[in-house]
Amino acid sequence: MTLPKIYFGHTIDIYNTPKEQELVERIQRELPQFEVENPNQPIHEQGYQTYKIAGNGMKYYFEKVLPSMDAGIFQPFADGKFGAGVFGEAAFLHGQGKPIYEISLEGKIASMELDASRALTVEQTRERVYKKKP
Repeated sequence: MTLPKIYFGHTIDIYNTPKEQELVERIQRELPQFEVENPNQPIHEQGYQTYKIAGNGMKYYFEKVLPSMDAGIFQPFADGKFGAGVFGEAAFLHGQGKPIYEISLEGKIASMELDASRALTVEQTRERVYKKKP
């Protein structure tokens, strides 16, 4: 029996870190009715790169990944703001009538309310994700 899938939209600055693994494990423990779909996988990176060459890497997620998801869980930055892509993914699933949740960096899970004031612009998101660390 296949479990419904929950998409884990999260900031790429925690990809391949112990924090990412901790949050995936928390989702699995707290929402066992779902199989977690983590975008941090080689197959998704390949899809993103293919779409990026054609002009927009994020379209891969909106056209190929998200339509087959049953729910979504999204991680904001520490200040509660969501990156542009993560917020867009949440809005997409919400628009399809699918349940959406948020998970804090501390692992607290709650239903997610779409509040555009919590969404960063693409430029603000890039600044946070790619800023040089001292």
